[in-house]
Amino acid sequence: MKIKHLLAVFTVILSVNSAFSQDKKFKVHTVAFYNLENIFDTINDPDTYDEEYTPANGWTKKNYNKKLDNLSRVLIELGTSDVQKNSPVIIGGCEIENRRVLEDLVKHPTLINKGYKIVHFDSPDKRGIDVGFLYQEKHFQPTSYINVPLYVYESESVSDKKDKKEGEETEENVNYDKKTKRIYTRDQLLVTGLLDGEEINIIVNHWPSRSGGEKKSSPYREAAGRLNRKIMDSIIKINPNAKIITMGDLNDGAYNKSVKQGIGAKLKKSELKEPRDIYNPFEQMAKDGHATLFYRDSGDIFDQIMVSQQLVPADNNDYGSFKYWKAGIYNKPFLIQKTGQYKGYPLRNQNGVPGFSDHFPVYIYLVKEVK
Repeated sequence: MKIKHLLAVFTVILSVNSAFSQDKKFKVHTVAFYNLENIFDTINDPDTYDEEYTPANGWTKKNYNKKLDNLSRVLIELGTSDVQKNSPVIIGGCEIENRRVLEDLVKHPTLINKGYKIVHFDSPDKRGIDVGFLYQEKHFQPTSYINVPLYVYESESVSDKKDKKEGEETEENVNYDKKTKRIYTRDQLLVTGLLDGEEINIIVNHWPSRSGGEKKSSPYREAAGRLNRKIMDSIIKINPNAKIITMGDLNDGAYNKSVKQGIGAKLKKSELKEPRDIYNPFEQMAKDGHATLFYRDSGDIFDQIMVSQQLVPADNNDYGSFKYWKAGIYNKPFLIQKTGQYKGYPLRNQNGVPGFSDHFPVYIYLVKEVK
């Protein structure tokens, strides 16, 4: 149903069944992450491996426009509910070819009235995919942003090619520099800014894939987790009260070493003891059987949003500033394959027809009491 009133903030009296007092009013903002699954324009970039997404290989202007239609539909509805009618004020994304495709996306007729602005850097990924950051300028104003490179180098997973078919290209051999032995992957994007006047730090991630096998590629994602932790610690060193959100397609579950040890993410809010501690609401969701993607009929949550201790309320009265309320996976029926071998999977690009994505998007609500 079309939203008639494009409100940037929705003030709501939460129901008696909620965790809040019935007579309190709250401002609610959605913060989201979405793997956009190869949002490529039709232009052949000679510096990247983007030939698959060119007219010569069937990726036409019509297909590109349909992809934009699909993604804009998701973003305008993502995280909306009875208590939140506005689209996300902050959106992290990945599998983005360049800034141009983000500009086309935010100018789409479905989204243009939302006033989204862009933070984007070209990453060293040889396939030409980056992370990106969209924000509603009315509510969020960046004060600084930087892309932090991840340096990982050859391990056995690159040199062991016995099982790889001749001519087959995977992420690791496309992005591998034989001379330096560096594996080029996505940077981690750090954006600091003011959300309705409150400082918040957001890190957007797309960690190295499982190409070559989960076990052999795990050291790369473990390195990504350590880098993420280093970024957060550097923020907290400057400001022990810093509010931090880290989000992304981690290509690992909440239970993997990269997340549990690299970041040090906690399953329960009660485990948070100091400012550097991070709460991951998606770990319990995974334990409960939820998923953002599927592979060989096995579901997992690779797309996660985590929050620092300063964003977790101490109790139901601790909402004088923006705090984490709850998290969700956006998996509406129109995003799901209805028939065939992949029935129940996310409705992705297939057989030359643009879909939505092979991942479901995720989101959290930030809540603040309105006096």
